[in-house]
Amino acid sequence: MSIKKEQFHPELRKYVFPLQILVKLFSKRWSAKLINQIRKSNIGKNIKGLDCQEQFIPSKNGGPDIRVRIFRPKEAKGPLPAMLYNHGGGYMIEYPEGFLGVMGKYFDYRPCVIVAPDYRRSLDEPYPAGFNDCYDTLLWMKENAESLNIRSDKFIIGGHSGGGGLTAAVTLKARDTKDVNIAFQMPIYPMLDHRQITDSAKDMKDVPGWNSISNDFAWNLYLRDVKDNVPTYASPSLNDNYEDFPPTITFVGDLEPFKDETINYVNDLKKHNIPVKFELFEGAFHGFDIVGENTTIGEKANKFQYEAFAEFYDKYIL
Repeated sequence: MSIKKEQFHPELRKYVFPLQILVKLFSKRWSAKLINQIRKSNIGKNIKGLDCQEQFIPSKNGGPDIRVRIFRPKEAKGPLPAMLYNHGGGYMIEYPEGFLGVMGKYFDYRPCVIVAPDYRRSLDEPYPAGFNDCYDTLLWMKENAESLNIRSDKFIIGGHSGGGGLTAAVTLKARDTKDVNIAFQMPIYPMLDHRQITDSAKDMKDVPGWNSISNDFAWNLYLRDVKDNVPTYASPSLNDNYEDFPPTITFVGDLEPFKDETINYVNDLKKHNIPVKFELFEGAFHGFDIVGENTTIGEKANKFQYEAFAEFYDKYIL
C-alpha cells in the first residue's frame, strides 16, 4: 500500500522526506552500526536540573556488567516510586542518553527515580541479551531499593518502540515469576510481534521513521539465534494469557507498522478487564511525538502520555 505525503498530519509533512531517507539506514547492518556509532556521542549526557548518576551493575545471566543511568530529583525526600525505562531503537541501536528528553518530562509531572539500562543491542548480541539486561536491572532495583532510596513494593516500567517491546516483555516475565510487583506499564508504540502478520506490519513499506522493511531487518537481527523457536519473552504478542497484567498506557500513530499490533495488544488487555489508556493518532508516523514534539499533534500525544502517567501514578502508586 502506497502512503502519500498528504495522508500525514499537515505539521508532520516537513519531516516525511528526511525520515524516509533515514529509515533506509535502519535496514542494513553497516548503516545501523554507523548510526549507533554516531549516537554513542550522547553517552554521559545528563538531564538538566536532576541528580544524574551512572553505575555498573552485575548481570545475573553471565553477561558483562550492565551500565545504568539513574535520574532523580535533587533534594527529593524518599523513598520515591521508581521506573525502569527501556530506550528505543528497534532492539538494535541507541543508548539511554538518546531519550533524555523523553525521560526528563516525567519529572515535570510526578517525583520518581528513573533507572535506564544500557542494555546489549542486537547489533552485538541477539535475544536474550538485551531482554536479560533489562530484567536484571529491574531485579537490581528491587534488591537495592534501600540504597537507591526507592520503594520496593511497586514499580513502573516504560519504554518507546523497541523499548516498548522490552517493557511488555519484562512486564510479562514479572507477571509470570512474581519477582516484582508492577504498578503499571507504559509500552509506547511497542515492537511486539516478530511474525509481522498484521496489515500495518506488511503494508507500511514507504512510511518515514520506521517501516515494514526496517522492521523485518530488526526482527531478524534480534531473533537470529532463536528464529526456529521464538520465545514469548522475545515476541510478546505470542502471549495469550493476560490475566493479572498491570494497568497499561500506550499510544500509536495510524501510519506506522506497529499500529495493528498495538491495537491488538490493547484489545487483549481490555478483554481481561485490565485498565488501559490508549490513543490512536491519525496522520502520524513512528516516533512523531519525539521528532515533532513541538507540533500540535506531537504536543497532544505527549500531553496524553504524561498526564496518563500522572493519573496512574496517583491511582496505582500512592
